[in-house]
Amino acid sequence: MRTNIVLNNVLIQEAFLYAETIKTKRELIEVALQEYTDNHRRKKLSDLRGTIQFLEDYNHKEMR
Repeated sequence: MRTNIVLNNVLIQEAFLYAETIKTKRELIEVALQEYTDNHRRKKLSDLRGTIQFLEDYNHKEMR
C-alpha cells in the first residue's frame, strides 16, 4: 500500500543510528512496524499468564 506521511526527521535520524544495517526509510519503517506489532503480540500473550487452568491429571511431559 502506498501512502504519504510526514515523519519527524530527528526521530528518523536517531532510528538510523540504532539500525546500522538499514539503509532506506522504507525499510526502517517496515522494521519499526514489525517490532511494534511483535511487541504488542507478546504483551497480549503475557497477559494470559496465570489464567489458563490445567486439569489435575494433565501430564505435559507425556507430550514431549
